Amino acid sequence: MDKTECIVFTGGGTGGHIYPGLAVVEALKKAYAGRIVWLGSGKDSDRRTVEAAGIEYHAIPAGKLRRSFSLENAADAFRVLAGYFASRRLLKELRPRLLFSKGGYVSVPPCRAAASLGIPVFTHESDLSMGLATRLNARVATRVLVSYEETARSLSPELKAKAVVVGNPIRAAIRQGDPARGRAYLGAPADKPIVFFIGGSQGARQVNDLVADILPELSKLAFVVHQTGEGGSPAEAGPSYRAFDYIREEMPHILAAADLVVGRSGAGSIWEAGALGKPMVLVPLAGSGTRGDQVDNARLFEARGAAKVLVGPEASPQALLEAITSYLSSPAARDRAGKAALDLAGGDAAGSAAALILNYLEGQP
Repeated sequence: MDKTECIVFTGGGTGGHIYPGLAVVEALKKAYAGRIVWLGSGKDSDRRTVEAAGIEYHAIPAGKLRRSFSLENAADAFRVLAGYFASRRLLKELRPRLLFSKGGYVSVPPCRAAASLGIPVFTHESDLSMGLATRLNARVATRVLVSYEETARSLSPELKAKAVVVGNPIRAAIRQGDPARGRAYLGAPADKPIVFFIGGSQGARQVNDLVADILPELSKLAFVVHQTGEGGSPAEAGPSYRAFDYIREEMPHILAAADLVVGRSGAGSIWEAGALGKPMVLVPLAGSGTRGDQVDNARLFEARGAAKVLVGPEASPQALLEAITSYLSSPAARDRAGKAALDLAGGDAAGSAAALILNYLEGQP
């Protein structure tokens, strides 16, 4: 492989649009010696995350893509246009052989710029339902990578011809967690199951409030671990409760130690839990301000037997406590759900995506 050649990645805005891309980079580096560059937003958190993985980062102007009318759309239209020209300039300079998009509003200008320069575009969708950015990127893509067979089947004939089901890429470290190390880090006793609440990378007020409501009863049955999100409010401290605003290096070990995962149903978090065969209770983000992707993800895991789901008003403290205790009281139910989760998310999606990239560069179909 020519060490002077280049592949560009793009995506950002949330961890869900960065971490899967980084997982693909990690897998790609095992066989690719060329330069890898990331085009992302101006958010410091995005830059820090990518650069911490040892990847060169260039920020471009980015405007949000909204489905509803807003006065901000006019200003964002100029940012999108500026992002297109900035991307085109950088891509002409970098001369990559391929651009890989992980979605998010920042990815649209680089994908369009790459297409205008004749650079092949691969785009990946993590959710069951395709987001607006990916739908736009798919129009100019050579390959449309998706996580689920159901997603591929829902596409138009034109996109279906370009679609490849690979799963949702996750970091290799997630599968390398040590449950004993996780328990030791938490100070969790050996005689209590661990229930791990995750609200997503930015936390979730609804999940945090539910933890506070049910903790007095739940802590009698389990050791509770709670990722609140930065600035999120933890429940009242107790001997069977540990709260963290955000878990970084210890996440694989804590996840490995968990007997049950409870939280939102963002594509990344449910795939990571599924890859470790963890049963789940999901409280997806729903209602106005969301396109319903988390509900779609959760319902699919529920239909496959991997999770119990509480949507909107269904997610009362009592209903959540009952869903959790139904798993805690039945090792057989946990085992069945865990196996179903592993069936869904147990494959090596990052390796599959990296292999598609390398095969394409080598001229293989």
